[in-house]
Amino acid sequence: MLTRYFLTLLCLAPLPVWAGGAMPDGWTTDSPREEIRPQLTWLESGGPRGSGVLLIQADHREGLAGSWVKEFAVVGGQWYGFSVDRQCEGMALPRRSAIARVIWLDRKGNHVLRPEPTDASYRRGERPRAEPEFPMVRPVDQSQKGKWVTLSGTYQAPPDAEVARVELHFRWGEPDSIVRWSLPKLEPIDVPEPRLVRLATIHHQPRSGKTREEKCEQFEPLIARAAEQRADLVVLPETLTYYSSGQTFAEVAEPIPGPSTDYFGSIAKKHDLYIVAGLVERDEHLIYNVAVLLGPDGKVVGKYRKTTLPRGEIEQGLTPGDQYPVFDTRFGKVAMMICYDGFFPEVARELTHRGAEVIAWPVWGCNPLLAAARACENHVYVVSSTYTDVSSDWMRSAVYGHDGKMLAAADQFGTVAVAEVDLSRPLHWHSLGDFQSQIDPHRPRVPDPTP
Repeated sequence: MLTRYFLTLLCLAPLPVWAGGAMPDGWTTDSPREEIRPQLTWLESGGPRGSGVLLIQADHREGLAGSWVKEFAVVGGQWYGFSVDRQCEGMALPRRSAIARVIWLDRKGNHVLRPEPTDASYRRGERPRAEPEFPMVRPVDQSQKGKWVTLSGTYQAPPDAEVARVELHFRWGEPDSIVRWSLPKLEPIDVPEPRLVRLATIHHQPRSGKTREEKCEQFEPLIARAAEQRADLVVLPETLTYYSSGQTFAEVAEPIPGPSTDYFGSIAKKHDLYIVAGLVERDEHLIYNVAVLLGPDGKVVGKYRKTTLPRGEIEQGLTPGDQYPVFDTRFGKVAMMICYDGFFPEVARELTHRGAEVIAWPVWGCNPLLAAARACENHVYVVSSTYTDVSSDWMRSAVYGHDGKMLAAADQFGTVAVAEVDLSRPLHWHSLGDFQSQIDPHRPRVPDPTP
């Protein structure tokens, strides 16, 4: 009986830190509770490019949590670049279970404040506390399992910061799962250049004309007006060649690239900007509701096929898409969604998860609260272009900011709204910090409901 008691204590005891060589200078280990501490091991080799490894490994139990920790001296106001390499083994969700954090502190270990007051709605005008930074893996790549990937970020140390506490975590991993961390880098960098971009929406109903050509041509003077305001991206409404044409989706459908993309591509090239146009695509026997991104070279950058179809489109035989592409532009990463997609948070969330900084949204009509929600819950800029009259108190042609507020909106048909934003500038909330960087580490694991 006594032997069984001591064996039980041995099994429940935390696994010790074991060093394969001399511990790296300044590194310590931590765990929220000793009974859930995993094994933390320093290995002098085995990392990328022959470097050492800060290894964290679970035993046969689930739900263990622990981290490697080191404090770096920093100078308040200085910009820093952070990077660390990570490799996971036997871990279902590295985005939740293997995360890095950078925490800004003063020399006494106290939290410090951000340099500028927040312009978010919650406690507007106050300087928020500097909450932890969460370096991200970008772009997301499903083939990364088992490979070394890099988590990185660029940050300005708050003015009162003197210490950056770097934490490399293992948490909630499966039994016997492993995360290997390289020694991270936190190095001073030059002040990054702002990434200013001017986002434009067009508010227009192409009621006149019946042909595709007549519909498309109505947008040319409005695009020119946006170009006069130095727009970088101009968003047009949904299925614009179908609107008020008296034809079916099948009758107006065309290949992509095709006549309409050739036309809008020529305008994009003329004005040296990007255009998103809502069209109807034919691909052999299938019809799709699509948004197409045209580049300043006049060519198709990419397309998005609407993934959520309302009843009317289903009844006309349209096919839903199943891809969530994000496209590189000269100013940042752009994705698209279409109308009914706005009722489903999964679409904008998946696009943001894949790195979208701006989501262009051709939309016939939708609840404007959902437009604000899609922007706010993802901290992503959303640019909508709708057919809805403002007097309807429904969807708006507008640019939505990271807090869901409209930065610019068109009030009359035949007008353009433009907002300038800085894609390099995150929104810091009170208590949440830069929420977008925390979405992947914190969003829940949703099991497949299929038995």
